[in-house]
Amino acid sequence: MLIAFAVLAVDPEGEEATQSLLLPALPDLIWGSLAFALIVGLMLWRFVPRINTALDARVDAIEGGIKRADEAQAEAKAARDKYLAQLAEVRTEAGRIREEAREDAKQIRAGLVEQAQADAARIVANAQVQIEAERAAALASLRTEVGSLALDLASGVIGESLTDDKKAAGIVDRFLVDLAASEKAQAGR
Repeated sequence: MLIAFAVLAVDPEGEEATQSLLLPALPDLIWGSLAFALIVGLMLWRFVPRINTALDARVDAIEGGIKRADEAQAEAKAARDKYLAQLAEVRTEAGRIREEAREDAKQIRAGLVEQAQADAARIVANAQVQIEAERAAALASLRTEVGSLALDLASGVIGESLTDDKKAAGIVDRFLVDLAASEKAQAGR
């Protein structure tokens, strides 16, 4: 620009110097190249190491994040495998406990059945003893009543009083034996 002013100042009539549009004048080229070299040098000296440091930190952060993600994934897989192993162990233990409970139930059931059978046998035995006692008591009572009826009947038929106990007991016993024999004879037909 100074050159253009200088040219105008020296040549006020407006004759233009011929200069190329693509190539600047030599002083502009030198000063432009020096300014460019200074800026490139300053960038290489001050800014490129900072940019490289920032890029290295970013690379480390990304690689560290990937590594941490891989470690977290490995820990999660290990925790999952441990959980599955514990779950399998718990299922096995539950199956064992279930089988033990079934065996215990079978034993308890067998014990209860055995106890119920023993109680039933005892009750039947007690009932038979009681029935036999009641039968004997009924037979004795019946014998006494039948005996006194037979004696009254015999006294009426004979016309004598049968007050002798030995004689009356013998007559009653003979009558009952005859009665039992006639019942057996009728049952055998």
